[in-house]
Amino acid sequence: MYKLFFSIGFFFIILGILAYLFNGYIFRLPGDIVVEKENFSFYFPITSMILISIVLSVLFSLYTKFFHS
Repeated sequence: MYKLFFSIGFFFIILGILAYLFNGYIFRLPGDIVVEKENFSFYFPITSMILISIVLSVLFSLYTKFFHS
């Protein structure tokens, strides 16, 4: 079980480094809600969240299929 937590933590560290290097533009996908006004900006990454959810669901499904009997 500790290998799973280590792998998830390592994945989020790599994801954070990539987001920092690409200056936050890595998750600006079409379908994300962006409202920018003079003194206000709002960003709701709905498409990015759906994409991350699908990828994590596939990864966890593959993990349970191949590493659990």
